[in-house]
Amino acid sequence: MLNIRTSTSATASVGSYQLALQQLVDSALPTGAFAHSLGFETYVDAGVVHDEASFGVWLSAFISQSLSYSDGLAIRFLYEGWDAGELDELLSASLLPRQVREASVKMGLRLLEIGAEVFPSPDLDLYRNLVATGRAAGHQPLAFAVVARSLGVPLPEALTAYLFAAVTSLTQNAVRAIPLGQNAGQRLLRQAADGVAAAVERIPHLTPDDFGAVTPGLEISQMRHERQRARMFMS
Repeated sequence: MLNIRTSTSATASVGSYQLALQQLVDSALPTGAFAHSLGFETYVDAGVVHDEASFGVWLSAFISQSLSYSDGLAIRFLYEGWDAGELDELLSASLLPRQVREASVKMGLRLLEIGAEVFPSPDLDLYRNLVATGRAAGHQPLAFAVVARSLGVPLPEALTAYLFAAVTSLTQNAVRAIPLGQNAGQRLLRQAADGVAAAVERIPHLTPDDFGAVTPGLEISQMRHERQRARMFMS
């Protein structure tokens, strides 16, 4: 079992981690996020999501549910010293749709690989060892949290950066899939910023019992995706 220790660099100046954090969440980081819709493609196929407004509704629900009660809460718990192996196991159990579970691991493993080269730390080595020995799957939010905390990024900033990066990737994918114009994508991001801010305020008040409490409709759409007749995305 692994208990990630509290970072002693949390009081470092913003300048010591801000540029690294921007690199960590930049859309150019090759984690493969461009290949995943995390379920919205099912709604596109059904005609439910078909324009800027309807995607905005879906994105708002995704932020307030999946990103808050799964990824965001996992990041907070790791920052608070929860056992990384236990959190990894909880994520594997709570991500019921196979494609979404696999997407989390695929992007997490890429992040762990990149992190080992660009942002090495003892904490990251410990988590990578858990993955290498089969004691953890290597989920994306935990890989991000280990790297971010090792860099001394405060929890609120880490949550904000992670959630908004996820929103940005999904919006970029929606621009291609629906399709939407580039300006529409920017309007959506500006609107989604309020949802991200609200989620960052909400996550510290959630309890362990809230972990994985995701809207069934989102999970069903994610499960249906793998049997969809035609797809642009892996999830």
